[in-house]
Amino acid sequence: MFDNFYRNKKVLITGHTGFKGAWLSYWLYLLGAKVSGIALEPNSNSLFNKLHLKDKIDSNIADIRDSNLINNIIQDYEPDILFHLAGQALVKKSYENPKNTFETNVIGSLNVLEAVNSCNSIGSLVYITSDKCYLNNEWEWGYRETDPLGGIDPYSASKACAEHVFKSYAVSFLNKKKRFGAAAVRAGNVIGGGDYSENRIIPDIFKSIENRKAIIIRSPNATRPWQHILDPLSGYLLIGKKLFNNSNVFYGESWNIGPNNDSIKTVLELTNFFLENWEPLNRPVVKLNDLGSNLHESNFLHLSIDKIQTKLKWHPTYNFHQAVKATGQWYKKVMDGQKPLEVTKEQILEFEKKINA
Repeated sequence: MFDNFYRNKKVLITGHTGFKGAWLSYWLYLLGAKVSGIALEPNSNSLFNKLHLKDKIDSNIADIRDSNLINNIIQDYEPDILFHLAGQALVKKSYENPKNTFETNVIGSLNVLEAVNSCNSIGSLVYITSDKCYLNNEWEWGYRETDPLGGIDPYSASKACAEHVFKSYAVSFLNKKKRFGAAAVRAGNVIGGGDYSENRIIPDIFKSIENRKAIIIRSPNATRPWQHILDPLSGYLLIGKKLFNNSNVFYGESWNIGPNNDSIKTVLELTNFFLENWEPLNRPVVKLNDLGSNLHESNFLHLSIDKIQTKLKWHPTYNFHQAVKATGQWYKKVMDGQKPLEVTKEQILEFEKKINA
């Protein structure tokens, strides 16, 4: 899918110390890219640290809300391609600190766009937001790229705002740049090994297994389209390549990336299948705590991926069972003593075989 396109390309990733950012950084490293990143300090238990990425890429610890610092880093590095992933990514945290969420996801993204506009080296910008940027009416069908944006919770609203900021800059400023392509990409509900974040179902399951405690599921019937981390990342990489090679094609457009409909499952279904692939003796008890919440969170949301399948020929590689199984295998192998770096590399190489078959 990528040939040798990324070899020796200078790639900058905002949010490289996060879960998605760490997987993307390491994959690009394996593809031969010269990777640089901008992000907050990683947690001690982060995948970024477990993969020893500090020794493999140029890591800049910075807050995207600091416009001068972000601009200086991007101008100094002169990247060929920029993947913007940085942001406050949790709905619950957006209720606890809405101001920080809006400042990071909107003003921070604006700072990145300002820096991109001033940097002549960048050939393509892949601007990542979220499936939650859509005005969610709890429809049973998938949202298309042309559907209205919006959000009730602060996180969703901030991502809708970030999309509007991107569109404004793409049309008003960035379209004047030569040999430059840009696209906004919407994906969500990613699972995969190495996620140790709070308030996410897979990390919560694994922590329960590690600590031999019951798994408490607060929204067992919430329905989501679950996808393995490598599927959306393969879409990001494909879009980055397409924009760079022909910047005028699909300039400024938005793209949905998600799994097929067979991956739309409830949280309880995800939990049960994950545990089916674990040894019976180590399986924790599952307890349901479906008491509701004063905080609004969507119960059903999924995306239509017709556009990217038709126009870019991108298709999901893993179905639901493969995605959950690969995720469980990552944690199990690491728990059994295999190095996270080895397991992650194995899974990337196996995924590459499948997409190139």
